[in-house]
Formats: sequence, structure tokens, C-alpha cells
Amino acid sequence: MYGHVNNVEYYSFFDTAINAWLIKEGGLDIHAGGVIGVCAESHCEYRGAIAFPETIDVGLRVGKLGRSSVRYELELGRAGEPGALAAGWFVHVFVDRETRRPVEIPEPLRGCLERLQA
Repeated sequence: MYGHVNNVEYYSFFDTAINAWLIKEGGLDIHAGGVIGVCAESHCEYRGAIAFPETIDVGLRVGKLGRSSVRYELELGRAGEPGALAAGWFVHVFVDRETRRPVEIPEPLRGCLERLQA
């Protein structure tokens, strides 16, 4: 309506980039795995508008890797152009699917997260 992508979609871009990485590189089973990641905190700083149907690039790194949690740092920008249009963070806590209690990040998830450490 306003000629730009709504702010809630930026969080969806963050979540999609993170989970795509975890599924592809860490073998996360979002449907039947015993461990899942739940969002404990997220933040986005808007620096410029993204318009539909622009293609975006997402930069992803791990700023802090703990025993059961990870803080991702992300940037969104127009594909092929320098500069971030949005920057933020997203904290996952890994929990047991059934009990929802925190658990140690299992391998190979930890390994794929270590490769993204800043």
C-alpha cells in the first residue's frame, strides 16, 4: 500500500535466512527433530525501503554462540548493490521439542554455526 515491503516481512527474511542455513548446512529437521530453535529476541533497524518485487541479499553471521543459544547478526540489501537497507539480530534458544526446555546445541548444528562466527 505504501510502496515498500512492510516491516514485519524483514523479520520473515531474517527467519527464513537463518532456518534455510540450519536446514541445509546443519541438518535441522524442523518437522520431526528432537531439538528446535525458538526465537527469544529479535531486533531490526530500518535504514532504507525495500520495494516489491525487488530481489534482496541477506548477510548472516553469528555474533555469539552459547551452550544452548545463538545470536545471529543480519543485514538486508538490494541484490548486487552495496549498503544495508536493514540490519538486526535474532536470538535462537535451542529447546527439546516436547518439553520446550533449553538443551545444548547438538552437532552438526553447532558446527554449521561455528562456520558463521564473526
